Amino acid sequence: MNIDNVHAQNTLTGTAAELERRLKTQYVDLAQERLGGETLSTSDDFFAEMENLLKPGRGIFIEDKYTERGKWMDGWESRRSYGRDNGREFDWCVIKLGCAGVIKGIDVDTNYFRGNAPQAVSIEACYSVTEPTATTQWHTLLDKHEVAPHAQNLFAIESPDTWTHVRLNIFPDGGVARLRVYGDVSLDWSQFLPGEPIDLAAIQNGAKALLVSDMFFSDKNNLIMPGRGKNMGDGWETKRRRDHGPDWSIVKLACPGRVQKLIIDTCHFKGNYPDTCTLEGINTQSDDFTGEGQQGWQTLLPKTKLYPHREHLFIEELQHTDTAFTHVRLSIYPDGGISRMRVIGQPAKA
Repeated sequence: MNIDNVHAQNTLTGTAAELERRLKTQYVDLAQERLGGETLSTSDDFFAEMENLLKPGRGIFIEDKYTERGKWMDGWESRRSYGRDNGREFDWCVIKLGCAGVIKGIDVDTNYFRGNAPQAVSIEACYSVTEPTATTQWHTLLDKHEVAPHAQNLFAIESPDTWTHVRLNIFPDGGVARLRVYGDVSLDWSQFLPGEPIDLAAIQNGAKALLVSDMFFSDKNNLIMPGRGKNMGDGWETKRRRDHGPDWSIVKLACPGRVQKLIIDTCHFKGNYPDTCTLEGINTQSDDFTGEGQQGWQTLLPKTKLYPHREHLFIEELQHTDTAFTHVRLSIYPDGGISRMRVIGQPAKA
């Protein structure tokens, strides 16, 4: 198994920065809490709870904050065990991925763990429909490798298999601020009834936000996340344009499908919602939308008025409902923010 590893200090540069850009733009963090990621068990989290591993952001440091057990740290931190009578060779934490998927990269972030980071880490994975047990067979994705303190430690993974859980091993002990597990969602079609409509644009079903004209205020993937947005930052919002627009977002659907219902949700966007929007679809084997790849779009929803802080439902307004599409393009005029987009339809698998 070929593993390309790249170390990165506080400010990523060169190859490490390019790897981070590729992982963040091309793949999904399969372990994030918003998708259902969960820390299940650990050998020890005496100083800082394992649940911190999956929190948003890179972790913070508060100078004078302490707990009954010692310095408060925004991450997972085990007690000192190496060299003691009850010492272990390593500490570990088992994480259930929010979505089963093919893992493409790992970020073991030791942000603010300067004198208490582990010396090395390894990553194992398994596929299990139930919670892993002592008899679960784990497969090595990343052999034991040194990591840097107070840094993003990035590793590109080459494995074609689908996994449901990962186990982070730290040698011999110490603290990790965050764990990111980047990859592609693998949709389990056995979870759907034959002919059942699905959200073709849902990230948990394998959809991807490929390209956007702008995402100055918030990330493009928020548009296709589960649930309603929790605040204005939990959506897709562009900066203010000084022309008539539009701004746009291209989403690769979970599978080719016929669109039957569309929901555009401007939840929390009250003074910065778009005035109007359109939705187009295309059927293509390519994700390249430059040059000739810009041609062939068909209108699904004509230019339609939007309103603030509202869930907009479109059924009768939709066109080409008998045509299977692989990608959709949401255009907003002239700019603004959309919390969520739901593209409900019939899968048209080959």
